[in-house]
Amino acid sequence: MSTASSQSRRKILLLVQFSLLLAIEAIVCFTPLGSLPALGPIVATLSHIPVVLTAVLLGTGAGAAMGFMFGLFSFIVWTFTPPSPVIAFVFTPFYSLGEIEGNFWSLVICFVPRILIGVVTGLCLSLLKKLTERYKKLNVPVYAVSGFLGSLANTIFVLAGIYLFFGKQYAFAIDLSYTLLLGLIGTTILTSGIPEAVLAAVFAISVGIPLKKFIEKQR
Repeated sequence: MSTASSQSRRKILLLVQFSLLLAIEAIVCFTPLGSLPALGPIVATLSHIPVVLTAVLLGTGAGAAMGFMFGLFSFIVWTFTPPSPVIAFVFTPFYSLGEIEGNFWSLVICFVPRILIGVVTGLCLSLLKKLTERYKKLNVPVYAVSGFLGSLANTIFVLAGIYLFFGKQYAFAIDLSYTLLLGLIGTTILTSGIPEAVLAAVFAISVGIPLKKFIEKQR
């Protein structure tokens, strides 16, 4: 097989793999299948999982692209069918609550943290693999840590964006004193962000590792 033909095959294979993961991303973003009960009333979302898996299986660039698609799907949901209308302005500039309106920073919050899932997961995986290449037994922790940090980056940057750009408006929308908002953010990280990150770590290990080996054999 010629080099050109081999490269073409790889590109087609990459496109097919990305498309399959994109289809899963659409399912978890647009249907109730994307939510799982976590702690008490807290619900853990699965929307970050395809982004983590894309970064693990196809690399940082593909992971960032999938993160962008996650942001786009999230933008569509929050604009047209927001799960919680009172805070939709945080994720879309096309939604308002009385005099409170979304703006450019709504797009930043909606897209940038999602893209960072793929970037952080992919870069962490590459770096940790290089640092531990002599220790094959650390392969599982490397994948787990990468998925965990990628997911947590999304949670932290979304909440930090809300606090920095819409703090007072967000507190007013949820009927909370602004002085208590930072405490609520910390609680959200612990009760929602951490379970989601653990879920990402589990998928990175249980799905990412075996599929990565399979994909590498196909190449």
